[in-house]
Amino acid sequence: MKLAIFDDNRLGVVTDDEVVDVTGALPWPHEPDPLLAGWWRALCRDFAALAPALEAAARSGRGQPLDSVRLAAPVLGPTKIIASASNYQEHIDEMHSVQQRTLGQVESWMMNFDVFLKAPSSIVGPGSGIVLPRDVLAEGSEIHHESELVVVIGTGGKDIAVENALDHVLGYTIGLDITVRSPADRSRRKSYDTFSPLGPWLTTSDEAGDPADFDILLTCNGETRQAVNTSTMITPVPQIVAYASRMMTLHPGDVIFTGAPPGVGPILPGDVLDTSISRLGAMTMTVQAEDAIYS
Repeated sequence: MKLAIFDDNRLGVVTDDEVVDVTGALPWPHEPDPLLAGWWRALCRDFAALAPALEAAARSGRGQPLDSVRLAAPVLGPTKIIASASNYQEHIDEMHSVQQRTLGQVESWMMNFDVFLKAPSSIVGPGSGIVLPRDVLAEGSEIHHESELVVVIGTGGKDIAVENALDHVLGYTIGLDITVRSPADRSRRKSYDTFSPLGPWLTTSDEAGDPADFDILLTCNGETRQAVNTSTMITPVPQIVAYASRMMTLHPGDVIFTGAPPGVGPILPGDVLDTSISRLGAMTMTVQAEDAIYS
């Protein structure tokens, strides 16, 4: 099933080029305010029980063309965004030259796999743009794209075993981990507003298939920059989920970025990013300067 959040934070099921509003099939009142949208986290937790009603509503409901609605990020109010660092060997290799150019030295500790946190307020949907902060542009720091497979947690838990980890995953979506290349803390330089685009919808695990066999592709202004299969991850999805759950309880609806593939590069105002993941869809994001939006 492909779950979309659209317009006034309605819940939809995507079929071909249409979306069917299935909000009425939920057993809870609909709350459009994303800060109060506990219904979404409850849906993540109880999806297995609710799936038959959602499927029935999708079959009987009237579809709307996808191009007639505004798609939002396919998550609402996650308690946290967990991001994975240094999870593709070719990206680790390229970061030596990136860091030498942007920092003047190589931070060897950053070449090891680990997880860190991003601000949930950095999430935007495919209908929004990426806004480059004026202070970062003024100081001349590079801002890079990182197209990644993103995991959305279903039932959650603590100390999850690797062999059971995928049972705790609701599904997958596409994410961009927008990153300032500077000496600042990872969480700070990756948490600006609009720095976590997600979309176009969430594909549930049963439809998405093996997370170790997705093709990730990103182009910038039509030029291919990132092209990789998730089979080349150093730490696969089950191990990421288990590892993160040893440090922090995973709650329904939490978001996990699984790491940047090789091919990261700078983005500038006016750029257009097209990113896709096989079986998950595609989205287009425009890049804008903060002064152009808020001046």
